[in-house]
Amino acid sequence: MLLYIHGFNSSPGSQKAELVRDYMGRHHANEPLAIPRLATTPQAAMAQLEGIVEPALAAGEPLRLMGSSLGGFFSSYLAEKYGGRAVLINPAVRPFELLLDYLGPQENPYTGECFEVTQAHMAQLQALDTQVIHHPDRFLTLLQSGDEVLDYRQAVDKYHHGQMVIEPGGDHSFVGFEQHLPAACRFLGLA
Repeated sequence: MLLYIHGFNSSPGSQKAELVRDYMGRHHANEPLAIPRLATTPQAAMAQLEGIVEPALAAGEPLRLMGSSLGGFFSSYLAEKYGGRAVLINPAVRPFELLLDYLGPQENPYTGECFEVTQAHMAQLQALDTQVIHHPDRFLTLLQSGDEVLDYRQAVDKYHHGQMVIEPGGDHSFVGFEQHLPAACRFLGLA
């Protein structure tokens, strides 16, 4: 199974999610693909994700994760806890610090859903933090230095023992992401 995890205030209808869906449909149509619409609280989102991961593992499916931004943060937690491999796209390293700027009411631009980001959510994120990566071989990290939302150097520091692609320029959306999908799928064990 490939589990694609979108970022904060995003959705399964994001551009990267659509690119993954299209690529998998063309090249790995028999591979189960999950792109859930995540709950707005970290604790509920992780419960959702574990509710997908645990039955898949129980059925003997290899765990393959792909996460963008906050989805990369969640993917790190899942790969460290359950195994499998993860491709991280401009991952959030310390979202409990980053999202302090977003405390208060929010509206998802994809779904129109209104929700509130609270200090309690920062504590929930901190509880999911994998401060040390014990299995760096499980990670391929894709970074662009022009990311206007996240400091890519935080991800370089955290994931430097794993495989990494660092491109100059670009932005938080990861410009040209589709060009990396073949290598990302090979890393995840999709022939």
